[in-house]
Amino acid sequence: MSEPKNDAPRRYIVDGAGQRVLVGLTISETIEFEALDKPDTRAGADMLGEAARVREARHGERWVELYVKHERAWSDWMARTRMRRERALRLN
Repeated sequence: MSEPKNDAPRRYIVDGAGQRVLVGLTISETIEFEALDKPDTRAGADMLGEAARVREARHGERWVELYVKHERAWSDWMARTRMRRERALRLN
């Protein structure tokens, strides 16, 4: 998710306020997801001990929660997009 690939479709849209967000997430959730997705935000957790490991586990759970929310919305969005394309092709 962090690095764009030419073969992967865009997973960002512009919301009603003109902000770039991940499909299915709010701007604050998008910012949170991107922060959790960066490996450098978790660097050095091993040196901090048990409290850091607990925090790391919570961050991992939250990342999964946001990812699942995004992935479900993305799948729905792609299905709707395919249906629109199929209808347009049938009309031609």
